[in-house]
Amino acid sequence: MDWFIPMIILIVGGIVVAAIFIKAGFKKMGLPALVGYIIIGFLLRLADGEWHVLSGGGNQIFDFLANLGIIALLFRVGLENKLGRLIKWLPKAMVIWVGDILLSGMLGYLVAHVLLNWTLIQSMFIGVAFTATSIGISVSLWQEAKVVNTPLGEILLDVAELDDISGIILMALLFTVAPVLQAGSTEILQVVSTTLVIFLIKLILFTGFCIIIAKFLERHITSFLKKLHAGKSAMLVVAGIGLIVAATAGLLGFSVAIGAFFAGLIFSSDPDAVKYDASFESLHDMFVPFFFVGIGLRVEHAALTASIVPFIILLTAAVIGKFIGAGVPAAALIGKSSAVLLGISMIPRAEIALIILQRGYDLGTWAVSSQMFADVVLISATTAIVIPFFLRGMLHKKRTKLMKPEVA
Repeated sequence: MDWFIPMIILIVGGIVVAAIFIKAGFKKMGLPALVGYIIIGFLLRLADGEWHVLSGGGNQIFDFLANLGIIALLFRVGLENKLGRLIKWLPKAMVIWVGDILLSGMLGYLVAHVLLNWTLIQSMFIGVAFTATSIGISVSLWQEAKVVNTPLGEILLDVAELDDISGIILMALLFTVAPVLQAGSTEILQVVSTTLVIFLIKLILFTGFCIIIAKFLERHITSFLKKLHAGKSAMLVVAGIGLIVAATAGLLGFSVAIGAFFAGLIFSSDPDAVKYDASFESLHDMFVPFFFVGIGLRVEHAALTASIVPFIILLTAAVIGKFIGAGVPAAALIGKSSAVLLGISMIPRAEIALIILQRGYDLGTWAVSSQMFADVVLISATTAIVIPFFLRGMLHKKRTKLMKPEVA
C-alpha cells in the first residue's frame, strides 16, 4: 500500500491540470466544460475496474473532493443570485416560473412512473430534478451575445434564479419525505405531515440564522478584513464561513449543498461580493470539476449502454417540460418570438439536477437506480452540447431586436 497515496495524489494532480485544458478547449468550442469533466470521471471508473487504481479508500477521497465541489458550486450559485434584481421583472417571471416547474416536474414524474414503470420515490426524484435548469449554460450564451442585460435577458435571469431556489427547496423536501415513504409506515400521511412540519421549523430556524449573519455580522466581517488589508485572502475567510454554514445545514438534517447555497446568499447582497466572486474563481476552478468527475465515476457502463429507450423518453419529456412550460406563459406575456428564445434557454439541465440525482443515487437504488442516474447524466450532457448550437445562432440573429427597450 506504499503506492496508494502517491497514486491518488498523481490522479488528483492530473485531473486538476486536465481540467484547465478542458475548460479552455471546451470554451473555444462554445461548450460547457462539465461534459469533459464527466467524461474524465467515467474513464477513471473504467480504469479502476481494470487496474483498481482507486482501491483502498480512493473512492472515499473522491467523494470528499466531490462534496467540496458541490459546496463550491452552490456557494457560487447563491453568491450570484442577486435577490434584489428579481424585483423589476418578478410579476412576469413568477408566471413563467410557475408554468415552467409545474409542467416540467409533473411531466418528468408521470413519464417515469407511468411509461417507464419506475417506483413512486424514483419518479419523484426525476420530477424534482426536471424542475431545475442550468443558469450557467444559457446565461453564458446570452452574455456572449451581449444581450443578458436586455429586458428579455433579465426575465431569463429571474426565471432561472427562481428555478435554482425552488429546485433547492424541493430537493430539501424530497430528501426529508423520501426516507419516510421508503419506511412504508401504515400511518404514512401522519408521519409525512409530522416530518414536513419538523422540516419547515428547521428551515425557518436555519434561514433565520443565515439572515442574522447576513444582516448583522457580514458587514462587520467585511470591514474587519478591509482593516487587515487581507486582499484576496479575504475570500478564504468567506469560503471558511461558507463551509461552516454548509456543515451546519448538514448537522440540521439538510444537505451541505443547501447550506452552501444559503452561505452564498449571505454574501450576495454585499457590493463587495463581486470582488469575492472574482477571487473565489481559483477555488471554484479547483474543486468544482471534482463534483462532475464524481458524477462520471458513478455512471455504470452497463447502465449506460442499456438505457437508450428510457433516455430518449426522458429527454423528450425534459425538452417539452421546459420549452412548453416556460414558453406558453411567456408567449402570453412577452410575445411568441421572445417565448421561443426563453423556452429554449431553459432546456439545459446540469448542476442542480445532477446534485439531486447524485444524492439520491448515494441513498440506494430505492431512490435512484444506476439506469436512472445514467439517463439523467446523458440528458445533461446532450442538452449542454446541443442547446448552445441552436441558441447561439438565434441570439446573434435577433440581437438587434432584443436590444430594444420593450419586451416583445
